Amino acid sequence: MIAATAAWPQTAALPPSPEQTAPQPASPQPEGPTPPGAAPPNNPGLFNEMGKALEKSLSILPTLKSPGETLDDLSARAKDAARNAGEGLSRLTGPSSMAEGRIKCPVAANGAPDCKAAADKLCQAKGLKEGKSLSTDSVQACSPKVLIPGRARKPDDCRTDNFVTRALCQ
Repeated sequence: MIAATAAWPQTAALPPSPEQTAPQPASPQPEGPTPPGAAPPNNPGLFNEMGKALEKSLSILPTLKSPGETLDDLSARAKDAARNAGEGLSRLTGPSSMAEGRIKCPVAANGAPDCKAAADKLCQAKGLKEGKSLSTDSVQACSPKVLIPGRARKPDDCRTDNFVTRALCQ
């Protein structure tokens, strides 16, 4: 603890004037201890005002969830979204099933792969009518001529083959 005592100012060594030595009136202090349950005196200082402002701002903010609660909430939303997407897809396509395999997409007249025809073939192999491709795979197939050392590579030595690997069938 620090004890505070009266001290003279460190400016000049002049004797105190009569105005400085006159007793100052004391601030009114309530006599005796404050009763329990009585509110402390209002202290309108800077820290008191800052504390009031912080209390008001905290009451405005929403409560935060714990990380576990947040992950549980996100997981539930993802499950709902997946369920809704599956229901929406089944309503659009009617009764359907999934077929998996590997059917090469034939080349169309414009040179692009026709994966709709490959999806239909994949579904027909499973005993269904037609299909829509869900996933495809691409492979670059090259002639064995490219393996000959010293041979210059030609533009038609390699081609890209596309395959339907999964289809939604009706």
